[in-house]
Amino acid sequence: MAQRLHLGDRDLLRCRFAFSPLWETQEAVRTLTRPDRFPYHQGRLDRMRAAAAGLDLRPLWRLMPHRGHSPDFWAPPPEGATAEIGEELARVRATDPAAARRDLAQALRSVRGRESAWGRRLLAEPERAVVESADLLEAAWHALVEPEWPRLRALLEADVAHHARRLAEVGLGGLLPELDTRVRWEGRTLTVDKRVDHERWLRGEGLVLMPSVHTWPDIVTGVEEPFQPTLVYPARGLASLWTGVPERAPDALVGILGAGRAKVLAALAVPATTSALADRLALAPSTVSAHLTALHAAGLLHARRYGREVVYRRTGLGTALAEGEG
Repeated sequence: MAQRLHLGDRDLLRCRFAFSPLWETQEAVRTLTRPDRFPYHQGRLDRMRAAAAGLDLRPLWRLMPHRGHSPDFWAPPPEGATAEIGEELARVRATDPAAARRDLAQALRSVRGRESAWGRRLLAEPERAVVESADLLEAAWHALVEPEWPRLRALLEADVAHHARRLAEVGLGGLLPELDTRVRWEGRTLTVDKRVDHERWLRGEGLVLMPSVHTWPDIVTGVEEPFQPTLVYPARGLASLWTGVPERAPDALVGILGAGRAKVLAALAVPATTSALADRLALAPSTVSAHLTALHAAGLLHARRYGREVVYRRTGLGTALAEGEG
């Protein structure tokens, strides 16, 4: 069984990458109830559980079946390459009640809750359901995702940068199967192996390709109208996201850069800020900052500012040097 998206000429011109803090929030909530997702998040689960202790997430969990439909209006695909959480929550709160009711009805069918008292209330008061969902997602964002967002955003941005480069190298047909082993591209049809059969012929809407930290091991296809079709796939680098830094940098790298800079470059297998690196490496922030400045000047790091913080990630040259590629 599979989901198939048939793309036309205009759709091929409207394929784009994006990532979403609201999607990560929704999936962080889901991950708390999904043991199959724990391996890549084990180091963070205790913090997430502690942060969620003061929240009643049951209204969201009730509409999050392991397989089936959850409300699309909870996390619509971003309208641009990136999105701010405030903008995304505003879109949720602006959901048309009639559209929300249809979305909720489909979700309730997936959990067989349409005839329950709470299910009937949702369908009778969709405006209230929209407001309550948005408020709970906002609370979940502050508790579960916001404290880690600079780190998560850096990883997502690094994934997009990598795949955008691959798009330039191999084209869309070569790129799509690289996103996940369950994705195939044949002619103009995108096929995703799923436990459901579904087909949709696109009419110029294009396709959003969205990496996610919390979705692993799933690959998610959002194909319901009126939202732009979306393929959500596990971001690169998850295996090392919550693990510790390497105990020591490779000897060859130390010989080229010196011990301090080699240790910092090796630790940036996962993008990070100066303060996060200082904490992970048990070094003074001023020392880490000096190493980062030198590595950036040498073309081994990219630096991008998010508010008051700068996130560093390795360039292709930095990765090749750190990992001994080529």
